[in-house]
Amino acid sequence: MLRLPISVLGLSLVASMTLAHGDVAPQAVDTDALPDVGEEWLIENPYRDAGPEVWAKAIEIGDSGYNQNCARCHGLGVVSGGLAPDLRYLEAEEYGDEWFVERFQTGYTQNGITKMPAFGELLGQKAAWAIRTYVETRPDDGALDDYTVRLKEIRDSLAGMSGGEDASALQAELAEIAAEIETGSGAPVADSPAYRAANLISGDTPNFKAASEALTIGLSAAH
Repeated sequence: MLRLPISVLGLSLVASMTLAHGDVAPQAVDTDALPDVGEEWLIENPYRDAGPEVWAKAIEIGDSGYNQNCARCHGLGVVSGGLAPDLRYLEAEEYGDEWFVERFQTGYTQNGITKMPAFGELLGQKAAWAIRTYVETRPDDGALDDYTVRLKEIRDSLAGMSGGEDASALQAELAEIAAEIETGSGAPVADSPAYRAANLISGDTPNFKAASEALTIGLSAAH
């Protein structure tokens, strides 16, 4: 069974999934909650194996940073419409990291036309790796298909809960489903709707409404 991090991704993560494409001008990313990574640019994602709480926080911050700065070209949920590379399939290992961070730092120009601005100095290294962490944990195409019907049933059950009910069985089932969902990058854990919903109803203060909304939004984005 998937071992869920203590940190809950939260309502802000659910809300950020509904944002429209990012603005043209780069938007600052608040990375104060993430550990420092030094001034020299790394070539491998430092948050990938930094522990469950840091990893979850990097996804939360990266989700917001991506939607503000990258989704306009690379697609909401990192699902590209063909205008730019589909970053879900950039390998979650050093080779993919090097490509990502070099492009993030310097941008991309073709035939004198800027296809992607340089974000390195504007957003910084911590924002780069947070966005990278979010991107590499996106589910593969079709990864939710076998679970869609059941996830909709769980969503409807959660929507009818008010706070006093025992949701441990649903939480365990969501965790089991989350463990089966594969990423496009090869990263071991997918930031899937099942994963988010399981986190939101874990612990002593389950948020059934937010979990139901996470499933609604995630399933809608996947289809």
